[in-house]
Amino acid sequence: MAALSVKSLVPLSCTSSATRLQCKANKIILDGLHGGCSTVTNCRKSRRTFLWKSVCLGAVVLHVNPSFSVPLLEMKEPEIIRYQKLKSGVKIEEIVEGQGPETHEGDVVEINYVCRRSNGYFVHGTVNQLSGESNPVIISLDGKEVIQGLKDVLVGMKVGGKRRALIPPSLGYINEDLKPIPDEFGPRRSLLSHAKEPLVFEVQLLKRL
Repeated sequence: MAALSVKSLVPLSCTSSATRLQCKANKIILDGLHGGCSTVTNCRKSRRTFLWKSVCLGAVVLHVNPSFSVPLLEMKEPEIIRYQKLKSGVKIEEIVEGQGPETHEGDVVEINYVCRRSNGYFVHGTVNQLSGESNPVIISLDGKEVIQGLKDVLVGMKVGGKRRALIPPSLGYINEDLKPIPDEFGPRRSLLSHAKEPLVFEVQLLKRL
């Protein structure tokens, strides 16, 4: 390891605030290098004081002049998820775009979906929340048998695409005959009990039939 040059520690001038701190730092280092010690105990105390002053002064120097610090690592920007609010009032989050042609009104499609309350509480769906097994449903996008909000979500999707949407009550289960709806009494009753509040649908388009 190369010896530290005492001359290299002496600045040419001490006018600016950053340079004055450097001058003070150099003085502490010089004092630590050349300070005499009458006893072993005094030497130990002197070294501890020297190290403490160096650490504290280093923090001040970095605060006044950040250029002395190590540069920060470059942060990667997160993926941008596309959001849109339809004229109908449905809010859509595009998770996966999918491939192929877009669906249109009147198409018949096969989908998986999960319906939740706006607080995240599970209501019903085609995907078992424990096993992950699915039982897809077939829906016609003719606007007569499916809730309007879900039809708005599905129109324009591509096969393999996934969307999450917040559907207002006026575009949801305004009557008990609209699909998708569970066949079992318990889940059906649970769904209809939340018909007057916004519902979150997570939808995956599996096929166009």
